[in-house]
Amino acid sequence: MTRLKLDENLGAAATAALERSGFDVSTVLRQKLEGTSDENLFAVCRSEGRCLVTLDLDFANPLRFPVENSPGICVLRYAPLSAHSTILAAIATLATALRANAVAGQLWIVSPERVRAYSGEES
Repeated sequence: MTRLKLDENLGAAATAALERSGFDVSTVLRQKLEGTSDENLFAVCRSEGRCLVTLDLDFANPLRFPVENSPGICVLRYAPLSAHSTILAAIATLATALRANAVAGQLWIVSPERVRAYSGEES
């Protein structure tokens, strides 16, 4: 099963939902990596073999964060000022997609309704 690292911008509810779904979840907060640079976080995820799950749109830039040789990146998208339940709906969509597809080497943009996948070759 896919190993995940949740960014500091995702809370305990997202972590718990993914753990209940059977995923091996590590978090930036548990590892005391708060405030680390995006580049360092990406490097840590690669070295640990963990797909990064984040709300940070900077990680959706394949020129800055090439995914082709990475465990993958999942950027959650939602409308501004959305309810907390909207983020949890995106987490549920992500969990379903991860059970059916491999994210390694891809950037996934995840909304509550769907997942759009981009491979490193498309960058």
